[in-house]
Amino acid sequence: MIKINNWNIRSIVKEIVIALVLLFVLSNIMSYIRKPELSSTQLPHIEAKLLDGTTFKMQEGKPLLIYFWAEWCPTCKLQSSNIEFVSKDYNVLTIAVNSGSDEQIKAYMKEHELSFKVINDKEGTWAKQFNIEVYPTTFIYTAKGKLKFTDVGYTTTAGLLARFEWIK
Repeated sequence: MIKINNWNIRSIVKEIVIALVLLFVLSNIMSYIRKPELSSTQLPHIEAKLLDGTTFKMQEGKPLLIYFWAEWCPTCKLQSSNIEFVSKDYNVLTIAVNSGSDEQIKAYMKEHELSFKVINDKEGTWAKQFNIEVYPTTFIYTAKGKLKFTDVGYTTTAGLLARFEWIK
């Protein structure tokens, strides 16, 4: 066995696994503590103009992921590719909060090769309705419009997909 200053590979791997488990647990605790308090766990009616000029209308009988993000948020930049991947197979609505004009957000989307549905929340009206204080914040609603998951901060693609599988 290879030894590195009284450490062997097995000990190093064990320490890494313990650190990753602790990080996972702590991040979930932080997400729970920082999640917004909503007046209802029922999905409010959403009908709004999207960045591409179409109107978003809720689809009954399908789960919905709502993702609040901001162009200036570094964690959102990391998270966006995960949301993009999930949006290919699931009902996803994203809300860009205080991120500039439609043209600025379109340029950001093009630069980062993103195509998910976006509401430009210039004044933070939607963010206020959902009590958003931290970015990114993600809500996942069941097909019946009941809030099932709230995540604050970064969430992996696997984590998002697992949550959708859980509510099926």
